[in-house]
Amino acid sequence: MEERKYLTTWKRYIPVIRLHLKRSLNEEQQFKLNITDFESAGDRGKSGYTFNIALENGKVTNNISGSAVARDLFEALKEDEAIKAMLQNRSIKISVGKSFILSIKNNHISAFK
Repeated sequence: MEERKYLTTWKRYIPVIRLHLKRSLNEEQQFKLNITDFESAGDRGKSGYTFNIALENGKVTNNISGSAVARDLFEALKEDEAIKAMLQNRSIKISVGKSFILSIKNNHISAFK
């Protein structure tokens, strides 16, 4: 398993992610990431930095094992108590596309029990 090379980068984004996560209760949130932050942490080359994380009650429900960037983001989210509380009883999708925009879509109260 790869070392957590993107964890420090994601930790710098945690305050912004926390704010957007809170705002996502009302509507989908998006913000642009600084690609050089991630390129300096590790070169993903052609595979890029795109990923999707599906969360139910704070647990990942899709396979992110192939993406170090996604795994490290989830690790950073789990370490933040305010974010952990916001993820409870919710179904949330976090994604980053080719244009390097992070999207947070909150599906409100989860049906997952």
